[in-house]
Amino acid sequence: MTTTDRTPADLLRSALAADPGRPLVTFYDDATGERVELSVATFANWVAKTANLLQGELSVEPGDRVALLLPAHWQTAVWLLACSSVGVVADVGGDPKAADVVVSGPDTLDAARACSGSRIALALRPLGGRFPQPPEGFCDYAVEVPGQGDRFAPFAPVGPDEPALIVAGREFSGAEVVERAAAEATGLGLTGPGSRLLSGRSYDTWEGLCAGLYSPLATGGSVVLCRNLGRLGEDGLAKRIESERVTATAR
Repeated sequence: MTTTDRTPADLLRSALAADPGRPLVTFYDDATGERVELSVATFANWVAKTANLLQGELSVEPGDRVALLLPAHWQTAVWLLACSSVGVVADVGGDPKAADVVVSGPDTLDAARACSGSRIALALRPLGGRFPQPPEGFCDYAVEVPGQGDRFAPFAPVGPDEPALIVAGREFSGAEVVERAAAEATGLGLTGPGSRLLSGRSYDTWEGLCAGLYSPLATGGSVVLCRNLGRLGEDGLAKRIESERVTATAR
């Protein structure tokens, strides 16, 4: 984090400038055995493509609301930073009826249909795979995003004091996300570059988002994001902590 980092998108730009090749998000799903590791550069490329999808294809504007009906997942992290890049509000678990766009995983498609705006579906399959058959009324993210541009520039500057995130009913500006992520990093055991936090927390609370994305990003660290961690067992967890060189845990 630098003194010019005022939004989550700023944090990602700084991370990309500092060390694009280092790991940023390592994702496990212990229900499927999936493991995906994204460097800062790879993660930033997904963010740029997703931001271009939002701004170009879906025509969202700063201040619009995007309901994210998604679990703790590397693609959810991408969407959070893409929303910040465009200047739209990421409403985690938000009401689709009140949203301009809804982004849904495979388990929440029925609820997502309440959105009268654009609907995007994520299969959440290994390696970002697509649905075998796109859900009716939805665009398949895995089909739409690959053709988007690798660089992103917002049509309008994103102000740090504008609403950026809603989670568990609490609204945060971009600046508040950055400030809280940095302030709470020490309590999570993140001491600076090289710190590696294993998080089994869900993304439906600030604490889960902070541990699972924002604080590692703000400190130059990385996150081992684990979905369905309860299935792993203590021996498996100990082996993962060792193999992934984890320095702190949040469960």
